[in-house]
This record gives sequence, structure tokens and C-alpha cells, in this order.
Amino acid sequence: MNIFNYITIGSTILLTILILVQTRGASLGAGLGSSGDINITRRGTDKTIFSLTIITAMVFAASLLLSVIIQ
Repeated sequence: MNIFNYITIGSTILLTILILVQTRGASLGAGLGSSGDINITRRGTDKTIFSLTIITAMVFAASLLLSVIIQ
């Protein structure tokens, strides 16, 4: 196993945790369009977690791509 495999495993775990931590005030049906009460603006820790999720997803994708290219 090379370093990219370890980065992939770590970013997978972190990405899963970050996605599960993100909570919205509405139910699942509101996310699918059944309710008009969807908050659009992210503020505070919600914005930070959202940004970390995007960065972690990019690290995950880059580590997969580099792992495939190198091997």
C-alpha cells in the first residue's frame, strides 16, 4: 500500500463523518421539494462544515486519481 491508499481511507472516513454531521432544520421531504421552508444561507459552523466537506471530497478524488495513475 502506498501513501495515496492511506489518504483515501482517511478522507473516506472523514467525508462520511462530515456528511452525517450536516443537519438541516427540515425533513427529507423538504429537501425533495415538498415544503417551502428550506434555508439557503449557510452561516457559522454550518458553513465551516460545508466547506470542509468540499475540501475533503476534493482530497478524496485527488487521492483516488493519483493512486490509479501511479499504479
